[in-house]
Amino acid sequence: MYRFILFKNDVRWVMATAFLFVASLSHAQSDNTVLSKPSTICNPLNLSYRFYLDSPSRREAADPTMITFKGEYYLFASKSGGYWHSSNLINWDFITTKDLPLEDYAPTVVVIGDTLYFTACSVKPTLAIYKSGNPKAGKWQVANAAVPLGFIVDPCLFLDDDGRLYLYYGCSDVNPIYGIELDRKSLNPIGKPKELFNCHFSLYGWERPGDYNEIIEHPWIEGSWMNKYKGKYYLQYASPGTQFKSYSDGVYVSDNPLGPFVIQGNNPYSSKPEGFIAGAGHGSTFMDKYGNYWHIATMTISQKHMFERRLGLFPAFFDKDGMLSAYTGFGDFPYHIPSHKIADPKELFANWMLLSYKKDIAVSSELPDHPGSFATDENIRTYWSAKTGNKGEWLSMDLQQICTINALQLNFAENQTDVFGRSPSLNEQYVLQYSTDGKTWQILVDSSNATSDLTHNYFELKKPVTARYIKVINYHIPSGTFALSDLRVFGNAYSGTPGTIDDFKVDRSEKDRTKVKIVWKKNGDAIGYNIRYGSSPDKLYHNYQVLDTTSIEIRSLNANEQYYFSIDAFDEKCVSTGKKVVMVK
Repeated sequence: MYRFILFKNDVRWVMATAFLFVASLSHAQSDNTVLSKPSTICNPLNLSYRFYLDSPSRREAADPTMITFKGEYYLFASKSGGYWHSSNLINWDFITTKDLPLEDYAPTVVVIGDTLYFTACSVKPTLAIYKSGNPKAGKWQVANAAVPLGFIVDPCLFLDDDGRLYLYYGCSDVNPIYGIELDRKSLNPIGKPKELFNCHFSLYGWERPGDYNEIIEHPWIEGSWMNKYKGKYYLQYASPGTQFKSYSDGVYVSDNPLGPFVIQGNNPYSSKPEGFIAGAGHGSTFMDKYGNYWHIATMTISQKHMFERRLGLFPAFFDKDGMLSAYTGFGDFPYHIPSHKIADPKELFANWMLLSYKKDIAVSSELPDHPGSFATDENIRTYWSAKTGNKGEWLSMDLQQICTINALQLNFAENQTDVFGRSPSLNEQYVLQYSTDGKTWQILVDSSNATSDLTHNYFELKKPVTARYIKVINYHIPSGTFALSDLRVFGNAYSGTPGTIDDFKVDRSEKDRTKVKIVWKKNGDAIGYNIRYGSSPDKLYHNYQVLDTTSIEIRSLNANEQYYFSIDAFDEKCVSTGKKVVMVK
């Protein structure tokens, strides 16, 4: 058949067969183009996210705990039917076991000696704790079947360096975060739970519900996690709700494991309010085997169901004053996983810019509510869908100029699926192609025989390729229609300059000091901006990334703090770091 395709700049007739094999296709193998052991990753993490067990059919993983154990990494997340293991934070193996209550929410683990201890939410009058000396084999045993603490939600186990063990928990829009000491041998409680802190949404804007903290009411306070650094205790918590883009982690600090706690400056320490995927709440902070800190957190889709979520990994730091922060700037662009100790997040950024935003799209077919333009809008909450899931459905992208391409991220969406739980038969099969002229094509990735169920596939190329056109062709999907939330392309364009943003104004609301409005003038060819801000000029730890706008209102400030702001501009070639800093009292 013939399909008429309208681009912004030209009109072409395209011959399309059921399998859409384009003339002059070069059968280069993907093994020659894609790194089998990449050095970069791109959020959301490319894991085998499980389909939930009930309707509507959708995938989920959330509330993650990640730890380093015997020089390797273990990741536990809600409703995943197992857990993951990695030696490098890049490639993950999935482990199943019948020994753990894997359908309980918010699993947490702690290392005690040469053993891992596990627990999760309990809606029973008692709490069960499990242990394993060999979690890689999936072998666990009961350590205490009935700890006399009931209805524990979002638990966190923490071992102090003096050998004492603590449990933190809480998940409520009314009640606070609690803490209690446990006997290290019996795992039974010592004393009674202690109230540690609650929300203060009238002062702390990040605690207010809504994608943009626009709802002034009690949030959900949940997801506690504890770290100790240089004698200080950092008790972290999530708010305002898992379904919001504003989902973030704040932190309180104390000299003692059970308080009293005081709010740290520059909160929330982990937030990602915008981007392809937003949210950076209810997570855990851990140290890798090189001495670097990381924060793994929950990211939101929340369209088919409030609990439709993914996971993101971000570098974390304690600065010279002991202030904790997770770096989420360009947090869904490619960045390096280091094999050494780093001092600055700038060491990790790959400098591969987004090339696919709002680019011209041609498709084999589309559903009225899911047009092709949704595959390049940098919004995981929308997606393009073909009319069927048949082999041969396709999407083609015109980057509008020849670019150097270093990496791609292919994000599948679930449309009209009828799958629940895990199955070895689930997989996504496809071919990615590239071209300089839209006529002669080469294979970039051949996953036509893939057996893995990975829906946020990230490909780092061995060598950059030069191309203007990218195409994906469906071979098989597990269920429903062939659908993509975004086909994201990273590299560098040969032309353009984002300019420097030195002309901007910051106005803080006198009525509600949690709010600030920022307005700037476009300069150069910028497609987006990253607003950096914080409590002092050398602590601009917050990042708020936007596209196609020159103004923004931020509603997540601490009413009691002064703030400093700077704006970076970026295009398809590079990032231009802002030098001007504006202070508001």
